[in-house]
Amino acid sequence: MHLTLLVPELIWPEPADQRALEKPAAPGCEWLLARASSERKPRRPFETALADCFGITDAPFGALRLLGEGNDEARAGYWLCADPVHLRLYQERIILADADAFDLGADEAEAIVHGLNEEFADIGLFHVASARRWYLRLNVAVDHPVAPISAVAGRRVDGAINGSALPLTRWLNEVQMFLHCHRANARREAAGLPAVNSLWLWGGGSLPGALAPRYSAVFTGNPLAIGCARAAGIPLHQCPDQLAAILPLAGERPLVLLDQLLPYVTSEDGESWRSALEQLDAGWFAPLKNALGGKVDRVTLIAPTIYGELRYTLTSGDRWKFWKGTKSVAETARELAP
Repeated sequence: MHLTLLVPELIWPEPADQRALEKPAAPGCEWLLARASSERKPRRPFETALADCFGITDAPFGALRLLGEGNDEARAGYWLCADPVHLRLYQERIILADADAFDLGADEAEAIVHGLNEEFADIGLFHVASARRWYLRLNVAVDHPVAPISAVAGRRVDGAINGSALPLTRWLNEVQMFLHCHRANARREAAGLPAVNSLWLWGGGSLPGALAPRYSAVFTGNPLAIGCARAAGIPLHQCPDQLAAILPLAGERPLVLLDQLLPYVTSEDGESWRSALEQLDAGWFAPLKNALGGKVDRVTLIAPTIYGELRYTLTSGDRWKFWKGTKSVAETARELAP
């Protein structure tokens, strides 16, 4: 079996952060980092790296993710992700918080989107898949190239919001004014909660034609990854907590998405990131030591991080390289940092 693991944010982005990096219980990960051959590619968002795994360039993330939500309307029309966000001013900078960073009720989401559809029917139709994931089907396709949500969540977005020449920017200003006056946001602000004061419009496009399947199976609960697998006609399974559970179902070339670390990086929660890494290690990385050379003969680990896109390759022969010892996650972070 050639096992491919996609693990966004495997390395904590702040190499001097001792609370996150000082001796996490991740012996399997440290063993893998020391023995694998590695390659460092330019930095790119997790979503782009995921689409590349399926051979999709200029990926229509909106249509793919909506397909992964189980909505076949994604198969027709031009779709954008229209994710609810909260913009806040911090030290004269605009910082974007995605809906993973604040609680938003399903009833609030439905009420806001209902209002958007009444107000902006001439632009397109909004759709709520969950309180945190919204979509927009444009009446007329417009190229609106904007970074995926993982690349901006928790980060400064001044340039992407103000003075942008992108086609939908002026209309988005109207959307922000509408959101400012919406009753659901007024209630949230009165309760001291972050308002949904903007949308992050990204990933526009229509579903691609038939894709050649690159994997024997895909293990994930991520809607975008599910959509990519469905578009390629690849068997899908929920991602379990441990390696052993996939072996009877995986076939010769499975892809496993382990995206548990991603939300803790965007929310700057180092302690939760460390705890999630330890759980991944216990369920996946440590068991690979025993599985390599048996049911697994090759591992490709792809890790989109702030340091770049890191790629590690481990073969059955690498397990005998005892002289390589282990390499701590903190040491790897220090080596990668400028």
